[in-house]
Amino acid sequence: MRTLLDDDRAVRVDLYWLPLGAGGHSVRWNGRVFEAIAAARDRRPRRDLYHSALVVTTPTEQFSIELAPAATADGSPRPVVAHGPVGLRWAGRCRWLRYEVRCSPGLAIPDIGEAVQSPHLVSTDAGTAQKILDVLPRVPTLTWGRDEAGTGEMWNSNSLISWVLQRAGVRAGDLHPPMAGRAPGWEAGIVVASTEAAREPSAATVTT
Repeated sequence: MRTLLDDDRAVRVDLYWLPLGAGGHSVRWNGRVFEAIAAARDRRPRRDLYHSALVVTTPTEQFSIELAPAATADGSPRPVVAHGPVGLRWAGRCRWLRYEVRCSPGLAIPDIGEAVQSPHLVSTDAGTAQKILDVLPRVPTLTWGRDEAGTGEMWNSNSLISWVLQRAGVRAGDLHPPMAGRAPGWEAGIVVASTEAAREPSAATVTT
């Protein structure tokens, strides 16, 4: 089977930072309330909130990777690689309380025109791009908005993106949202990915 490693021309991985609630007034308002409470609790200034998405470009195709509510789907077939619950683990049985991890062909991220300081080039390495596409279907389907992994942060769309990058060998901790911005959940993905990697047998381990 042909892989990206056979032709690394025009290969790139781009990170997009989208303002939370771009294109949706209710989400934006809820985000402002959330940040106001968090800022008051931590005794710091309020910051702009961002959620993230990835675009992987190969010599022949382009893939948009994001986490989105399943309830917004119109019923048409979509390239969804995983589902997870929102709010409560049992809620995942209901489409209205479920998210989906998408790997869509083309530049299919809604409101991408509102992205800030984007695209941010993450890599032009064909191996890294291939690894992102390979590990994506194995993303943990933790409950959105909850800290089931005990990382100190809730799991959300930022967690998905940082998890994928970290598992693909990218130092996600070196990537940051635009100045004066915050990406809740980013650290959660890094912690979960690093914990998984630490538990895996070393490639140098010899089995008998």
